[in-house]
Amino acid sequence: MTQPSALAAPGAAPAAPAAILSRWRVPLCLAALCLLPWILPSKALAVNVLIYGIYAVGYNLLFGYTGLLSFGHAAFFGAGAYATGIAIAHFGLPWHAAVACGVIGAGLLAAVIGALSIRTRGIYFSMVTLALSQLVYYAALQAYGWTGGENGLRGFTVGRLDLAGLSIDVIDPVNKYYVIMVFAAAALWLVSRILNSPFGAVIEAIRENEVRARACGYDVERTKLIAFVLSGLICGLAGTLSALHLAIVPLDTLHYNTSGLAVMMTLLGGAGSFFGPFVGALVFLLVEDVASLWTSHWQIIVGTMFILCVLFLPKGIWGTVLGLRANR
Repeated sequence: MTQPSALAAPGAAPAAPAAILSRWRVPLCLAALCLLPWILPSKALAVNVLIYGIYAVGYNLLFGYTGLLSFGHAAFFGAGAYATGIAIAHFGLPWHAAVACGVIGAGLLAAVIGALSIRTRGIYFSMVTLALSQLVYYAALQAYGWTGGENGLRGFTVGRLDLAGLSIDVIDPVNKYYVIMVFAAAALWLVSRILNSPFGAVIEAIRENEVRARACGYDVERTKLIAFVLSGLICGLAGTLSALHLAIVPLDTLHYNTSGLAVMMTLLGGAGSFFGPFVGALVFLLVEDVASLWTSHWQIIVGTMFILCVLFLPKGIWGTVLGLRANR
């Protein structure tokens, strides 16, 4: 009788759950997200968690997996929202064409900002992305005829969506949530495919050691630009969904505070973890929703929670859970 290999025995059992989580991460994430409307205090909160979770997923692709800290991703979130709203309000396009306009517009803007910013490194990269994002903010503020200026873009409402031969009433928050989940599934599948590809291995190599990755013959600048554009596309998708959800695009979607939301949610959940951005979005928005009922200074509570998380959970909430599981 053949004896099992002694080399395979140590550590084989702990590796199995990690392999299962990696292989089935998209279905497991979607299964968890399906439960949100029924366990959160309100359906509207669940919709916001889903939208901002997609936003954080896009940001995590650049920050968590490529190692580039951007302070300007509000530009792509806002560009997607404004392009979608303008397509409906000014040109009368159907919702699906408006969503495509929003995603493409955010991708083009990401290509321009990325081409200008990836020439810098470290804190200089962060400051350049912040400055360029603020340029987009002030451009939207001045383009009053198209964007509504400081009043935001109004005058468009999508009450029903024709999807796969079905007419869905998205005024109902439950219907709206599961329609948005279709886009969330597409975004998660795309990110999973990217991470499983050779390109995903290259961006992680750049995160770990950019000099060594360049020495191995990889075109680091082009890889970072592609990662930047892909991140902008996903963040633009979140912006388009936000516009359809609210039927208004406030100017604050382009403000640097919105960029800060992506950073906080990603760090809270766990940068570089697949499901971490949704955990971060859930915790942040849930604490905001509950704390705002107690005090108008809820930002102090959220800020304190963020500081404690950075100090004691440097890998984020979900990243820490995965780390504990791996140690066991």
